[in-house]
Amino acid sequence: MAQPRRMVVLRAIVEDYIRSQEPIGSAALTKKHDLGVSSATIRNDMASLEEEGYLIQPHTSSGRIPTEKGYRYFVDRLSTVVPLSDAQRKGIAAFLSGSVSLQDTLQRAARLLSHITGQVAVVASPSPAKAKVLRVQIVPVSSTLLLIVVITDAGNVAQHTLALSPQPTDITLADVGSVVNGACLGLTFAQAAERVRSLKSSRRESVALLEGLAQVFEAMGDNERSSELYMAGASHLAHRRDIADMAPLFDALEEQIVLMKLMSALSEDTDAYGVGVAIGSETHTPELLHASVVTSGYGNSPASWTEPAESDAGHEGGGGSALGGAAHANTAQTGMAGEPRITDDADAEPGRMDDGDSVAMPSLDGGSGGSGESSGPVAFVGSIGPTHMDYAATIAAVRAVARYLTRAISSYDDGDGN
Repeated sequence: MAQPRRMVVLRAIVEDYIRSQEPIGSAALTKKHDLGVSSATIRNDMASLEEEGYLIQPHTSSGRIPTEKGYRYFVDRLSTVVPLSDAQRKGIAAFLSGSVSLQDTLQRAARLLSHITGQVAVVASPSPAKAKVLRVQIVPVSSTLLLIVVITDAGNVAQHTLALSPQPTDITLADVGSVVNGACLGLTFAQAAERVRSLKSSRRESVALLEGLAQVFEAMGDNERSSELYMAGASHLAHRRDIADMAPLFDALEEQIVLMKLMSALSEDTDAYGVGVAIGSETHTPELLHASVVTSGYGNSPASWTEPAESDAGHEGGGGSALGGAAHANTAQTGMAGEPRITDDADAEPGRMDDGDSVAMPSLDGGSGGSGESSGPVAFVGSIGPTHMDYAATIAAVRAVARYLTRAISSYDDGDGN
């Protein structure tokens, strides 16, 4: 269904303002866009959009700029997003593949995303409290002390000591270890503790060991609930023309708990493709009133993240450096549609393109929920910038890095990581 003309005008204004960061007038709009109507008609449309709350006029003699409502309409109806260039895709793969540990991967991912977008990048480390148990090892270290080692699907290795006297025999330890591994595979620490306690009724000779293991699982979950944040790109804010509006963001970056709650909630309040956008007041954070947050969860990807067919639609030739320039230099070609669709390049293999992914852009005030079964992301990656950020490029970059991080975690699960 065709969009009303004034909404096409709104899209053009948002696109032009993102590029120029200057108020947009009807004459300039008519000159740059083939809207098929006169400048006077465009002025009437702009006046209507202002009355409806999509635009404001900073000064009586100037053009219009989008409001938060205007940006939200624009983001919700992005039909296509120009993918990262081929050089950027290969740069992501090469840059992250050189990591020596999971922590190094996350630090690199933050620097990389900041470099691509020209904005603040935030990457949270996986929290074992959300992760699933892959393997449990019970290692005797003395006659009365056991070392419990748990490897999770988030790439973490958690260790905890357990004092038992008298210590069970090696045969009992091996038997209980085998049973616990079979019973707890794929469970969170809290679930594993509950499951282990349920085994006590059938293994009375190992009650003390099983209760000790349950307490260890609970302690691991309680001690590891808070993730570590890796941030990069704050210096980019100091060079912006709108530094006065962005100044409160520096305070927000200091409040890591606030950022953690906001971005974690946003990464979970998305559709099946895992991209969320909060604009201005939607963040419910005063310091972010003039900022937007684009977030995607990584790890434990929904089953409905299918690998689309290859396509060259919207592909840009890869020029320049291996990682490309900032996103604001990569002009977004966007369209409007009743059903939002984002095309990005976030496949695991360099040189392959995504095409045909249907992606909704929910806010914290009411995002659409995915219908596919998923245990949810183990952590998030996101970008924070001004409300006039290049949403198309930022969304594509965040989603691409999130997918690479999901693949990286999978490699640690398989024993390929260090």
